[in-house]
Amino acid sequence: MVKAYKQEHVYKHPWERVTSASWRKFTDAENKRVLSHILEVDTLNKSLDPSSGKLCATRAITVRCPWLVRRIIGEDICQCVETTVVDAKSRSMQLSYRNVNMEKFIEVEENTRYDPHPDNPDGWTICQQETRIRIKPLSALASMAEKVEQRCADRFLQNSAKSRDVMERICKYLEAESSSFSL
Repeated sequence: MVKAYKQEHVYKHPWERVTSASWRKFTDAENKRVLSHILEVDTLNKSLDPSSGKLCATRAITVRCPWLVRRIIGEDICQCVETTVVDAKSRSMQLSYRNVNMEKFIEVEENTRYDPHPDNPDGWTICQQETRIRIKPLSALASMAEKVEQRCADRFLQNSAKSRDVMERICKYLEAESSSFSL
């Protein structure tokens, strides 16, 4: 069984501001309260490809497991790896997340992409997110696997909404900050 879903959100902010907010969403103290499922974020590496101009970064993210997953497998935390590629020339930012522990039990993959919105490329940014959740050993117990996948998907959707709120708050902060510099 695999639970998959797609989301799309339009930020009414320019691509540069939204991508800046994406980099900052885990570091602000206020965000840590809202995104309380994120326990720790560590940058493993970052590099700039001189020929393409693309910035690549890899971060380790420690996340508190949803209650149902903790209950079934007895693990409190999940280790994830986030890989980010920013192409400033084409104004595209792509992030991919996957869990690296508990892979024998649950497999989570998430891909997020930020691009200028086609209707207003200088003012808006479109965020497209795809998530797949697969419970492995419960495949023989399809109904149980489906319930666990659904609960995980529900939790991911809730956390995505919180993340969008954080991104909006940071974008507004960045907008106010840039306005004060231009006065």
